Amino acid sequence: MTNWSEIDRITKQWLKEAGERIRQSFSKQLQIATKANRNDLVTNIDQDTEQFFIERIRKTYPDHKILGEEGYGDEINGTNGVIWVIDPIDGTMNFVHMQRHFTISIGIFEDGKGKLAYIYDVTNDELYHAMNGKGAFYNEKQLPKFSEKLLCDCIVGLNAIWLTENRRIDYRILIPLVKSVRGTRSFGSAALEMAYVATGWMDAYISLRLSPWDFAAGMIIVEELGGKATKLNGEPLSILEKSSVFLARSDVHEQISEQFLSNYVENPMRDYRKKR
Repeated sequence: MTNWSEIDRITKQWLKEAGERIRQSFSKQLQIATKANRNDLVTNIDQDTEQFFIERIRKTYPDHKILGEEGYGDEINGTNGVIWVIDPIDGTMNFVHMQRHFTISIGIFEDGKGKLAYIYDVTNDELYHAMNGKGAFYNEKQLPKFSEKLLCDCIVGLNAIWLTENRRIDYRILIPLVKSVRGTRSFGSAALEMAYVATGWMDAYISLRLSPWDFAAGMIIVEELGGKATKLNGEPLSILEKSSVFLARSDVHEQISEQFLSNYVENPMRDYRKKR
C-alpha cells in the first residue's frame, strides 16, 4: 500500500533543495534556447531541475512513472499506477526576465486520481500543497473550502492574448465575461495563478492551451477545496493530453459556463503522451 504521508514528506524536502539550487543560479549566466516558437523558452535550469527530481524519484520509487515537460521522463500510455507530472519551472519567461513569478509544479496521481500536489513559488519560498482527503495548504496554513461568490465580485486569471484574434477561441465569447467580472489578472505562470485561485486571491483561471504539467498540481489543489477543474467545454481534464483549462470555485465555474461558454467547442490538440 502506498505511503502517501511519506511521499509527501520526501517531496517537500526535494522541493526545498531544488528551490535553493534555482535561487543559487540567479547570479549565473543562463543557457537559453527556444522550443516550439521564439517565446517558448527553455533554460539549462529547467532541464537540470527536471533531472534532479527524476533521479531521486527513480532511486526512491523505481516502480513509479514520470511525465515531465522537458522530456526526460517516461513514455506514458495510460493512467495505471503512480505517475508524477512535473513542470520543473512553470513560467520560464518570468524566470528568464524577472527571476520571480515562476514555480516548480508537481502533481502525483494513482490510477488517474490526484493524490498529492505541490506548487512552489521559489523566489518567495511559498508552498501551495494538498493531499487527497486531507485538505489544501498555503505553507502550513490550511485553506478553507470555497464559499459562494457573485460573479461581479470575481477576479479571473486570463491572458490578454485570448482577447485578440487567435486559433483557439472566438475572442468575442470572452469579452462579455471580462466586462462582467471585477477584474482580470495574468502572472505568466499557470500553476501560480491556479494556486491563487486556491487561496481565494483570484476566483477562476482560464487558458486555451495548456499541457498536463501546467495544470496537474493546480487541479488537485482546487478540487480538494471543492472547486472544479475542466476543459472549457466542461469535459474532464486528462494528464494524457494537452487541452483548454477552466478552473474555479464550483459556483463561479457554473455561472461562467452557463452564461459565456455554452457555445464553446474544443479544438483537437496534440497528444503529449510520448517523451522527447
